[in-house]
Parts: sequence; C-alpha cells; structure tokens
Amino acid sequence: MAKIQEKILIIKLSALGDFIQNLGIMRSIRHHHRNAHITLLTTAPYKDFAEKSGYFDEIWVDPRPKFYQIKTWIGLKNKLNHAHFSRVYDLQINDRTALYYSLLNPKPEWIGAVKKDKRNKTGFAFYRHKEMVEKVGIKNVNIDRMEWINSDISRFDLKKPYALIIPGCAPTRPEKRWPAAHFIDLCHYLINQNIQPVIIGTNDEKDVTDHIAQNCPEALNLAGKTSLFDIAPLARNALISIGNDTGPLHIIGPTGCPSIVLFSGKSDPSCHAPLGDKIITLQKDNIADILPQDVIDKINL
Repeated sequence: MAKIQEKILIIKLSALGDFIQNLGIMRSIRHHHRNAHITLLTTAPYKDFAEKSGYFDEIWVDPRPKFYQIKTWIGLKNKLNHAHFSRVYDLQINDRTALYYSLLNPKPEWIGAVKKDKRNKTGFAFYRHKEMVEKVGIKNVNIDRMEWINSDISRFDLKKPYALIIPGCAPTRPEKRWPAAHFIDLCHYLINQNIQPVIIGTNDEKDVTDHIAQNCPEALNLAGKTSLFDIAPLARNALISIGNDTGPLHIIGPTGCPSIVLFSGKSDPSCHAPLGDKIITLQKDNIADILPQDVIDKINL
C-alpha cells in the first residue's frame, strides 16, 4: 500500500517585514519535510512572493472573514478540515490564528502558542520562531539571503556607485518617516561624493519620493517603477541603503547590502530592525531629531 503523503500547513499572514523575517524558518521547514505536501496560508500581497520562493507546494490566500461572514467561516472551516493536515506551523501567533485552530477537528499537531498567556512577543520574530521549530527537530535554521530573487534591473538608468534611498513607510505611521528635507540634504551629500541616490517606494509614497526628486534632480526616482522582485537585485549592487523602518529594508538587509535604518521612539530596533550582517540603526524619540550629519557620520565609518 502506498504511504500517505504527510500534509503540512504553514501560517504566515503579514506584514512584509515579518513575512521576510520568517522566510528562513519556512525554508528550513521545507527542508525538514522534504517529501511532504506543504501548504502556505498567507494574504494576497505575499502570494506571488511565496510562489517565487519555491518553498511551498500550494498557497492559500486567507479570506480573513469578518465575524458576521458566516458562509466564509464555514467555507474556511471545511477547507482546513478536508486538507487533513498532520502538523501546523503557526508563524503568525495571534487571535486570528487561534480562531483557525478552533475550527480544526480533529486537532493536528499545532506548533505555536494558541493561548494569549503563552505567547512570547519579545525580540525578533525570526529568533523566537527559530527556537520554536528547533524544539520539534528542525535544525540549520538561518536567515534567508534572498538568492532566489532575481530580476533584470538593466532597464533602470543606474550609475555605480549608487545608494538606495527608502523615504516612505506605511501611511498610517507618519511618525516613522524621517523628514523629506533631511533626505534631500543627504542626497545632495551623496551626489557631491559622486554617489547616485536611487529612490524607491510605492505609488502611495509618491508625495515624499517626488518631493525629494524635485529638489534633487540628479537622483534617480524609481518610486512606483519597481516590484518586490527588483529590490534584492538593486540591493546586491548598491553601495549602501538608507531608509525608514519599512518593509523594503527587510528585503535589503539579508542580501548583505550595508544599511542604515532610521527609527522613531514608536518602534523598537531590538525587535523590528531588518535582519542582516551590515545593519546600523539610528533612533531618536522624534525621528526628525536624527540629523543628516548623523547619517553621514555612519556612512563614513
């Protein structure tokens, strides 16, 4: 009789920085369960990224049902139970995934804390989850260096040496933005050093990226022109990257690109800084109090 294939579920819903930090964990789960069918439950923004990694056999997009969407809850319950997972790695560990645990009957082996009083949210998610999976026999857990991410960046007008500038962040967190005027001063310094500033960001951040570019026309403004798959190749060829505590830095850091990440008092670098060997963090309660010269001093170390 043919052996029934082991079925594994990994849950990692968001956000970008957390998803990136957990890629090394997910890769090690893939290596440990070489012959298993591994499904990832994630959210829509990370589906393509997850597919590109090659770590999963199947990817489900979480419908994230509201409490009143009864049919959606029933559909999700049926889907989870019909899959017959033998083990679930919960890398999100929050109230939503605890609800998903309650939908399962019978219960698979669940790696992750369901009850609030058992959850550890201190320090880097990567190291917490590394310890968690090592307890069930998964070894050789390392940071994912993003080698599998490639794209053709020759379409951009890059002039080496160049520095990546990441001046945006989530629109709901304006306190995490270093002032545009400081970025402009920094870009002028880089240009005087014959280093091309290359600005990256999303269309939602074009207010600040366009403002910087208008005041520093020698900079290359790629805001809204890059995908997640362009960031790692850009980082591998950059002299340095400088930016706010935001998702793209979490892709840049593991590539080995030297990076300076700017924090306000509303975030904790000891928990939320990007992973990587060449990360410098600067923090002030009011992020505006980090001066351009403070950053320039770190560039010149």
